[in-house]
Amino acid sequence: MENLLKFLNRLSKPERLAFCTACATSERYLRKAVSINQQLGESLCIRIERESQRQVQCESLRPDVDWAFLRGTCGCCSAVAVAADESK
Repeated sequence: MENLLKFLNRLSKPERLAFCTACATSERYLRKAVSINQQLGESLCIRIERESQRQVQCESLRPDVDWAFLRGTCGCCSAVAVAADESK
C-alpha cells in the first residue's frame, strides 16, 4: 500500500483528481485505506493498476489474492493445459 501513497504524492492535485475519478473512488478514500491498512476490493485494485499504468500493481495492494493465477503467469495454467492435451 505504501507504493500507492508514493504514487499519489507524486501527482499534482489535478492529476490526483483525474486518477481517482478514473478509478471510481476518491483521494480521501484511498489515503484513509492506506493509513489504516484497509483491504481494497479486487476490482479497485485492478482499476488502480490500469490507471497508474502498472506503477502500482495489484500484488502490492492485495498480496492475499492469487494474481499470478488470474494473469496466467503462475505456471499452473500451462501444466493443466498440457495434462489436458496429453489425456486426449
